[in-house]
Amino acid sequence: MDPIHVIVRPLVTEKATWGSGHHNRFAFEVSRLASKTDIKKAVESLYKVRVVGVATQNRHIRARAYRYGVVEGKVWKRAVVKIHPEDKIELF
Repeated sequence: MDPIHVIVRPLVTEKATWGSGHHNRFAFEVSRLASKTDIKKAVESLYKVRVVGVATQNRHIRARAYRYGVVEGKVWKRAVVKIHPEDKIELF
């Protein structure tokens, strides 16, 4: 996969920001078709850093009941990438 299509966007939440500051881990929303190897290659090529490890999660948004029926939530994939202690990613 092309690195631009693998990473959808960086996740900027309190937990992700704390992890990036204390443990050098960065969170990204990624394509559901991307594997850990694809994510590692994409982060290394886009941000010019060395990736130590990748953890992925398939996230499910809960189903919601409306007047006309139940609507299933969106499924998306989150990746937490640990980079080498000497490297740094500037998101802002």
